[in-house]
Amino acid sequence: MALILHIETATKVCSVALSLNGEMVQIQEFKDEGYSHGEQLTVLIQKAFDLQGITAQDLSAVSISAGPGSYTGLRIGVSTAKGLCYALNIPLISVDTLQAMAEVARICYPTSNLCPMIDARRMEVFSLVTNFDAEILKPVSADVLDESSYSDFEPFVCFGDGAQKMEELWEDRNIEFDLDLDPSAKGQISIAYHKFLKQEFEDVAYFEPAYLKEFYQAPPKKA
Repeated sequence: MALILHIETATKVCSVALSLNGEMVQIQEFKDEGYSHGEQLTVLIQKAFDLQGITAQDLSAVSISAGPGSYTGLRIGVSTAKGLCYALNIPLISVDTLQAMAEVARICYPTSNLCPMIDARRMEVFSLVTNFDAEILKPVSADVLDESSYSDFEPFVCFGDGAQKMEELWEDRNIEFDLDLDPSAKGQISIAYHKFLKQEFEDVAYFEPAYLKEFYQAPPKKA
């Protein structure tokens, strides 16, 4: 029996899911423009445990959104996952954030090319393009976009918090936008379960998320 806790904190969504043998049994999510993951994550985890009638000791593994995404969000999620894995002596599994986003979208768009995007400031995004068979057409990268970016992959569905700023720029192209499709820990379930079966685990002591960019701190606002 594989009972896995899935943690997603790479964007403004703080999401926690529980799966049993690759099937979701519980999900708890919170979205906040203020990135309050530090306050919400452990609360969501405990609520998922309580609703499922389990404790942390019942877990077989923890999967974590491995980036790219928010520096602070990723640090909070990875630190929490590492703490659980170390204390319980269970495996840590990493899942690429954009691939997990694509898994969520594939439920709604099973025959489409998919382009999950995470905002990386200005006209830059973290993105990935996959086809309906989950084959990668464009690997994860940080790209500065213009009017013709990714034209080789049309038609495709564009979603994630980086998609909103592209909607007007790409309005005349063969691209569908779904701005209501948020990242979710449920997107990790299938990938994490297959990694669990193959024992593709991370080193708890040394694992670091894929930030893709250096940490940036905005200058303080003038009084």
